[in-house]
Amino acid sequence: MDIAAQSQARAVEGRRIPGWREILREPFRRETWRRALYLVLAVPVSVLCVPLALVGGPVGRVQRTLRERVLGERFEVRERGGAVGVVYALAAVPLSLVAFVVTAYCWFVVVINLGYPLRPGGDPTNAWGGPTMAGAWAVHGIAGGVGFLLLTPWIAKGFTALQTRLADGLLGRDGRGRGRALGLAVGVVAVCGLLSVPIIHQL
Repeated sequence: MDIAAQSQARAVEGRRIPGWREILREPFRRETWRRALYLVLAVPVSVLCVPLALVGGPVGRVQRTLRERVLGERFEVRERGGAVGVVYALAAVPLSLVAFVVTAYCWFVVVINLGYPLRPGGDPTNAWGGPTMAGAWAVHGIAGGVGFLLLTPWIAKGFTALQTRLADGLLGRDGRGRGRALGLAVGVVAVCGLLSVPIIHQL
């Protein structure tokens, strides 16, 4: 499948509403965990790309290698990044950090809620579902544990799609949708930054 057909297939898949079987299977698919690995590795790779872009290095080839080896997606890049490569590197770092932090936090919510009885000092008296441990575990396990288990893969999928779209626009050979991809990335980073304020105050 060529690059244009691959991009079109991803776009069609992104517009399709998943069925309940697909939602239930998504946490256990290989592609879900490949995307999780991509989100982890994208942070140090993006940071590395900043000095690389400033000296005119092969930012596109680095991103192509990461994407092809982890996600298994082909990615044709321009020979030279130039100023656009610098813009990409500076935009990719905050986006990669936000993507990693948000998805890592969501997976953390899954673990702490499914393992609610193992929390240190966990008194269920005033907790949701209390006063019994069984009731508190049921509420936390179903709402926070199972709920986020089904939701988090789709959040990771969205972030991965945004990161690859940014790379397509700024580093890709055709460079279509460059401004839109950059604007979307900046907007998502800004919104996630604003939403993180009340969450940080609760910690």
